[in-house]
Amino acid sequence: MERAEKKYRCLNRDVIKYIAMFTMLLNHIATIFMVPGSWIREIFVALGYFTAPSMIYFLIEGYDYTHSKKAYLKRLFIFGLISEIPFCMAFSQGQGIEFEGLNMLFTLCLCFGIIWIEKEMENKRNRVLFITGIILLSTFCDWAIFAPVFTLIFLHGKKDKEHMKKSFLKAALLFGVINFMGEWGRIPFGKNMIYAGMSMCGIFLAGICILFCYNGKRAEKGKTFSKWFFYLFYPVHLLVLGLLRIQLM
Repeated sequence: MERAEKKYRCLNRDVIKYIAMFTMLLNHIATIFMVPGSWIREIFVALGYFTAPSMIYFLIEGYDYTHSKKAYLKRLFIFGLISEIPFCMAFSQGQGIEFEGLNMLFTLCLCFGIIWIEKEMENKRNRVLFITGIILLSTFCDWAIFAPVFTLIFLHGKKDKEHMKKSFLKAALLFGVINFMGEWGRIPFGKNMIYAGMSMCGIFLAGICILFCYNGKRAEKGKTFSKWFFYLFYPVHLLVLGLLRIQLM
């Protein structure tokens, strides 16, 4: 049984991150350029929900492995600053550029703070206060509320594989229910159920990849390239999409 399970653990961390970058690209293309309500758009958007839980999972993993937590957080923050104008360019309406909230890298900075608090702060009351504050701060960011809550769910699921299975299930169900409630009364009930179910698929796929296919390793070759590609891809793809959006408006 153990040997059969190992057989399917063929994906390293970098491969899963490349998949996450691709699904994020599909989500952003659909959100910016496609007509709301079309099935192809909804499929692309749903696939894009693979990215956030994957990035949060690897953020938690990276927290324990990184040589310098300060440098890790600093990189996230700097690339968050670099990405902010492209983020607003990509998601603004019309030819102008408006503030569209803080981008996902700032959200990951907040999630990093939650990990630090959970692992390093001993006083339980202080932990609750600080984490509540971070969750409220996330309302100014992409993946507001969800990303910090997913961070807590995954942190508490890190005990073993069975707990992590439950964590991905909780995250997917929470996401689906909130999406369903957000569209309640705005679209037909049956369509709402389908869209809510689709919204959970990306999170389930992330869970399958990580729990059953991830071998716990990094790629043997191109580690430096992959590291900087993941940081650079985010602002660069947003800049390209933003310029295209402005040209096509």
